Amino acid sequence: MERGGNHSDDTNGSPRIGLALAGGGPEGAIYEIGALRALDEALDGLDFNNLYVYVGVSAGAFICANLANDLTTAQMCRAIVSSEPGEHPFVPETFLTPAVREMVRSGQAVPRLLVESLWEWVTHRRDLTLLESLTRLSEALPVGIFDNRPIRDYLQKIYTMKGRTDDFRELGKRFVVVAADLDSGQAVRFGEPGMDHIPISLAVAASSALPGLYSPVEIEGRHYADGVLLKTLHASVALEKGADLLICVNPIVPVDTLGTVEAGLMRRGKLLDRGLPSVLSQTFRTMIHSRLEIGMASYETKFKGADVVLLEPQRDDYLMFFTNIFSFSERRAVCEHAYKAVRRDLLARYDKLAPLFARHGVTLRRDVLEEERGLWDGVYGGRPGKAAATTASGTSGNSVTRRLDDALSRLDGLLDAEMGA
Repeated sequence: MERGGNHSDDTNGSPRIGLALAGGGPEGAIYEIGALRALDEALDGLDFNNLYVYVGVSAGAFICANLANDLTTAQMCRAIVSSEPGEHPFVPETFLTPAVREMVRSGQAVPRLLVESLWEWVTHRRDLTLLESLTRLSEALPVGIFDNRPIRDYLQKIYTMKGRTDDFRELGKRFVVVAADLDSGQAVRFGEPGMDHIPISLAVAASSALPGLYSPVEIEGRHYADGVLLKTLHASVALEKGADLLICVNPIVPVDTLGTVEAGLMRRGKLLDRGLPSVLSQTFRTMIHSRLEIGMASYETKFKGADVVLLEPQRDDYLMFFTNIFSFSERRAVCEHAYKAVRRDLLARYDKLAPLFARHGVTLRRDVLEEERGLWDGVYGGRPGKAAATTASGTSGNSVTRRLDDALSRLDGLLDAEMGA
């Protein structure tokens, strides 16, 4: 999806290009890493570590925080390969640690609630049945089944080394993490004045706290939950800050099971057969995506001077819906799948997207998109040629810079390992 608009620059003449990333859990984060790597290779004149504004929700906040802290797309890809030395392993287990304390707390409340329920039934037998009185026991249900503390610990570790920061005010970049205030139902923008003193790692944990899966995160006496409860992308935050070109990535798309039987993924093509998790996932995805479509349409009139490019999986992208993200091999496969899917999408829309990007000083490289290459070729073996122009010696200056950046990133990672970082 893309929209056209007029191009304007900020005060120093640089294009105001922003990035908005939605959630989607560990699967969504890995999809976004692959998608961003494809964009990074195909777009000349765009540095994903130095954009005008970053806006992230849930898993998207995690990826934006990495980019704002100068982790490259190549580093994030390598982080999926947890066995690689010197990287910061990105493993789904970090996001899916059982909330043992929450479960214990809930269990300890059962005896008290049972006594109160029985007493209420005894004293109000004319008005309540025993079953109605026992509904009080629902208060003992855990508010989250996974612990989000490991998420914050992981981010704290990688943001407090080698010149990175866990402080919005020290980034020197516009970066907003959106969460929902649970008690008011209002959006809260961590990173903006008045909320920029909250550590980045804590803000990301709050934005990722999807009710039912993670307990709300308490910050200064308030409880916060996943920002996706209010909007899918919160792209308007970046547009309100003056972004002229906004790149949006949304992994949350409902699946269309029409071809699943032929693909050998399902026996009847009925999500009901896969039980409650699949039904809830499809319901959530459908609601989220429907809301996104409405929001994107509204930007056409509200932000007429901006260009918006949306990238997301196709509805028959079964790998994104039916994958076991705990599998090491499938994590690699999903990332490369997203990388290749975005490359195909960019090439298919080249005639529309190339002029749009050009208005903002960015070149969409058809030659790069037409190359036969895999994700890991570029991550470990250097990037394809990337330059809007060629130097007098015939060498692509931007390409050399990016290859050097990759080499330095790799060396940086090896030094991390040696120093015990």
